[in-house]
Amino acid sequence: MSHYDSIVIGAGFGGLGAAIQLAEGGQRVLLLEALKYAGGCAATFKKGDYQFEAGATLFSGFSEGQLFQKWQQRYQWPIQFQKLNPTICFRSEQLGELNIPPNREALCEEWAQRYPKFRPQFEAFFLLQRRVADALWPLFDDPYRLPPFGKDSIRWHWKRKAQYMQLLSLINKPLITVLKKYKLDTLPPFVEYCNAICQITIQTSVMEAEAPFALSTLDYIFRGTGHIHGGVGELTEAMLQSLRDLGVQVTLSTRVRQVTRSPSGWTVEARGKEYTARSVVANLTPHALETLIKHPVKSLKAKAKAVEKGWGAAMLYLSLTDHPQLPEKAIHIQCVQDSHKPLRSGNHIFCSISARTENKRAPKGLRTATVSTHVHMPSFQGLEDTEKAAAIEEIQSQMRRTLALRAPEVYGYIHTDMTASPRTFERFTRRTHGYVGGTPRNFGWHNYQGIFPKPILPNLWMVGDSVFPGQSTLATAVGGCRTANAVLKKDWRQTTKELPDVHKQAARTPS
Repeated sequence: MSHYDSIVIGAGFGGLGAAIQLAEGGQRVLLLEALKYAGGCAATFKKGDYQFEAGATLFSGFSEGQLFQKWQQRYQWPIQFQKLNPTICFRSEQLGELNIPPNREALCEEWAQRYPKFRPQFEAFFLLQRRVADALWPLFDDPYRLPPFGKDSIRWHWKRKAQYMQLLSLINKPLITVLKKYKLDTLPPFVEYCNAICQITIQTSVMEAEAPFALSTLDYIFRGTGHIHGGVGELTEAMLQSLRDLGVQVTLSTRVRQVTRSPSGWTVEARGKEYTARSVVANLTPHALETLIKHPVKSLKAKAKAVEKGWGAAMLYLSLTDHPQLPEKAIHIQCVQDSHKPLRSGNHIFCSISARTENKRAPKGLRTATVSTHVHMPSFQGLEDTEKAAAIEEIQSQMRRTLALRAPEVYGYIHTDMTASPRTFERFTRRTHGYVGGTPRNFGWHNYQGIFPKPILPNLWMVGDSVFPGQSTLATAVGGCRTANAVLKKDWRQTTKELPDVHKQAARTPS
């Protein structure tokens, strides 16, 4: 039986972030992943001669000073991150085509030119949106800025208290109240735009979205977001190599069967072997973690119920015949067929196409595309198996209709078409029932629960999109790091208690 300081279960970006931080803190770490590749919902998987993005396709966190940019400089990752212009090409019935630039001022000007009478409202709205985003986004630049705090972090926050005070009037209010304040709720195309961005980031609509989260996530397009050449899998492979270089034992294709208490902390059973550790960090859905520990935990039940109110995904994994009409660079197209229907079930799709130069993604003369849509899981889970199959078939047919109408230059060159349901997505990502996106950020004080990390059970921690700070690969990675900081501090306190008095002065908190 092998013993470690910490065992990380799951190599999604929450688990990868936690493993890096724990290893940098001097711990002996084991990383276990059930799949043969890392990334979770943001993985790149292989099917025959093709490489597809499983789910998430845009990536954030590579602007100057952001977490992934710091890691890339520190570990010299051999990846190419490409900022895009437009970041997203948005197309709908009401709006026509909006090429969303990677610059807030340019986007505000685009809206003002389209609807000149609303120029003052747009300028006022985007000014507020910038202030909220500038207050919240820097929290993701350094995991020490989220609890548990160090002295330097407390001083940093204290200097920014005026920025935080302006958020108080927005807390526990939906984004629609802000749109109403500026009378932008009377402009359906702008409401639709805000709805669409909120749906793909915080998994909810302007009617329900917690205003500070929603205003901040509208900045997603401007904050180091773009395309990783060759797919997100290029990044996860680089991260795994860095972990190995740090001394982490990385074990893929190893499904954990059980996690139980032991005298030394926890015992993890996987593929007939047992591993022990003081601490376990689980990058899993609450459903999956509850299954592993074999007994009910109240906090996990609550997290599971929150996730169940959210979304699954239906997918189309396409190969496209390359054609001069397709842009040379990678492109991300967000489409709405009917602006008067909910943004789900194929009426709203997100299509990401690989670049012409990404030769590993498809055979010569072909390119890959991942097309996704949200599936309303509360309704879907209530169906019988035959009804689920029929529902998914109709959703995927609707996805094709939306693609044909809003992105004919893509639809016209489909070479192969592979479908995926929530059940398939579960197989690709090990997400229970195919749930995606964590907990929808519907307005309310509950969004701020978990701001201080605490274990599910003693020395058993959880990271991922079901845990604060929540959605996006950047947020889950930062969340994994700050949970690792909590583990390191707790272990340091325990170690100093066990040291003889003569050695305690020499011990110090990990930086």
